[in-house]
Amino acid sequence: MEPPRALFRRVALRTGRPATLHFDGATIRATVGDSVLSALLESGALVRRLEFGGEPRAGFCLMGACQDCWVWSAEGGRIRACTTPVADGMELFAEPQVAGHG
Repeated sequence: MEPPRALFRRVALRTGRPATLHFDGATIRATVGDSVLSALLESGALVRRLEFGGEPRAGFCLMGACQDCWVWSAEGGRIRACTTPVADGMELFAEPQVAGHG
């Protein structure tokens, strides 16, 4: 199966330190200062699935109002991906991780 193609494209090059984050086990390269959501979307990652039917979701408003971009940190808390800046070494998941099963 072919990997998903990113529909989110960077229109201007960013300068800054490179960062690497992990989302559901996949390594994603970004630039410090990017939002988590922009890094995920640019890589083609599926951010989450709709609770009521399983359709793919990828954030809606991109400004912190709609709550459609929640992802889970390795520490167990959820973050809003569109308003959280990338930090090198972040480990994130589309679903909460159950202790001993994540």
